[in-house]
Amino acid sequence: MIQRLALLCCFLLTRFSQAEEGNAAKALEQLKLLAGDWEGAAEWTGARTGSYPMNAAYYVTGNGSALVENLISEGVPNMTSVYHLDGANLRATHFCGTQNQPRLKAERIDLGHGLIDFGFVDITNLKKPDAPHVHGLEIRFIDSNHVSVTFLFQSGGKESREKISLQRVEKKPARKGNGDTPQPTDSLFRRDEIEMAQGNGRTQSPPRCEPGTRAQPQCLIL
Repeated sequence: MIQRLALLCCFLLTRFSQAEEGNAAKALEQLKLLAGDWEGAAEWTGARTGSYPMNAAYYVTGNGSALVENLISEGVPNMTSVYHLDGANLRATHFCGTQNQPRLKAERIDLGHGLIDFGFVDITNLKKPDAPHVHGLEIRFIDSNHVSVTFLFQSGGKESREKISLQRVEKKPARKGNGDTPQPTDSLFRRDEIEMAQGNGRTQSPPRCEPGTRAQPQCLIL
């Protein structure tokens, strides 16, 4: 009886682990669909307030194993996050503008409702425990052209939320030409003025300009 219970527990744990890994992999694939350029705005609430324009650029790297998110303010990337798998887990490392690097793990994945929530794991380069840092992240997929990224921020024991609302920048179609083939400009010597003389095998040279006279377009100045 005990052996059967042990086998059942192992089976259930294996199935649970497979489900977790499947959810994480699907979530990463959903994130990779963000690849491209985005524009929008960031808004602070809580202990910190204010809003400002914010753009983003996403691209896939690591042979398809990771998504890089660059958050851009005034044309300069000031925050970067990298999303990737770690076995059955979806992870994110955030390279913050405060010059520390929190590492996060997805604790809630519900792609049916378009959400992924990350919780805090640990952090590198934190100067002191109450120094400003991100300790959570929420992603909301609104539709294929709209997404929001919200950072849970802590500083001096006070909580703030930075919500970044983004809209995909549509690529402009390449401008098509009018189909005309550019014509070459006339050269100094027209081809029909340098041709083989009929019957004598000699080359007819362009006329020579006399010294002291104004050079004409088809004169050879010696």
